Amino acid sequence: MNPAPLSHDEIRSAPKVVLHEHLDGGLRPATIIELAEQAGHPLPATEPEALADWFFEAADSGTLERYLETFEHTIAVSQTAEAMHRIASEAAQDLAADGVVYAEIRYAPEQQLRAGLKLGEVVEASLAGFEEGSRLAADAGNPIKVGTILCGMRHADRVREIAELTVAYRDQGVVGFDIAGGEIGNPPARHLEAFEYLRRESMPFTIHAGESFGLASIWQAVQWCGAARLGHGVKIMEDIDLTGPEPRLGHLASFIRDQRIALEVCPSSNLQTEAAESIATHPIKPLYDLGFRVTVNNDNRLMSRTHTSREFQLLSETFGWGWEEVKRCTMNAAKAAFLPFPERQALIRDVILPAYTALEESTEHTG
Repeated sequence: MNPAPLSHDEIRSAPKVVLHEHLDGGLRPATIIELAEQAGHPLPATEPEALADWFFEAADSGTLERYLETFEHTIAVSQTAEAMHRIASEAAQDLAADGVVYAEIRYAPEQQLRAGLKLGEVVEASLAGFEEGSRLAADAGNPIKVGTILCGMRHADRVREIAELTVAYRDQGVVGFDIAGGEIGNPPARHLEAFEYLRRESMPFTIHAGESFGLASIWQAVQWCGAARLGHGVKIMEDIDLTGPEPRLGHLASFIRDQRIALEVCPSSNLQTEAAESIATHPIKPLYDLGFRVTVNNDNRLMSRTHTSREFQLLSETFGWGWEEVKRCTMNAAKAAFLPFPERQALIRDVILPAYTALEESTEHTG
């Protein structure tokens, strides 16, 4: 008999690590309404619950391009240093309240320049906000550490500039780089120069690949550009044959698994963009079972109406995942984090392992 699924409250109590979290995809609806009023920006709804419903329904269209259109509203209200500070502070507090102990939060600073901010001012406002949010979370009994990932928009021409910005703020809280935006028609190799620059500067980076486009995008991200992690990456399943008595991995899939290139999987978001048809058929289960370095993430909490505990709860209810699977995904994320090695060791040794050992022992006693 399968054990009962883990409850939401149980999962919330466990330490979790998030690697794929968009700052402009996780705003509180009430904050959007307040900031929109200040900015004179019209919204599709002006009550928090109705606005939350609109974001979820609009993002639930079935295409990545339509999904990305919802960001126009969150970007429009984040054009001042004060707004960026507040949004970053609240993001840290909200993740911490859900039991996230380490998060890497990403955004594209080139999208916050409409009201006259400079790139450095955008980054400094968000870093100050993350610092404040982390302090307030700790005061509330929910300690969290936040690292910032800066994104260049892959369809635009500022990717190298944002890569240089990433390096400039690397010792002030920026931990990595990414390219974001529509994947189709904007292959990673288009920005090879930026990735070669980052490698020369020994700056870590991840690449959105294998979400709405297949193996060619993943191959470019890993083999041409040298990504240490893949944002989503679920279409690597196209290089895996599960029809026979034993799974057969192609050379690219084997390389990603064997080299421990982490997959930043976002289950609920993948349903909305049709990277997967359902949780039950989501590639996360075979990828986990085959030994890939799978991590569980939110992508955009507002658009997917989710949070980390809910993502794990869905997986527990669907696949029967217990503490062992939640712990392994959390360990995978901690190992793949863009943190110095001693800090990753300390996070695992002092925070993650003791907590999960206690949870597993408690389950054994009550079972």
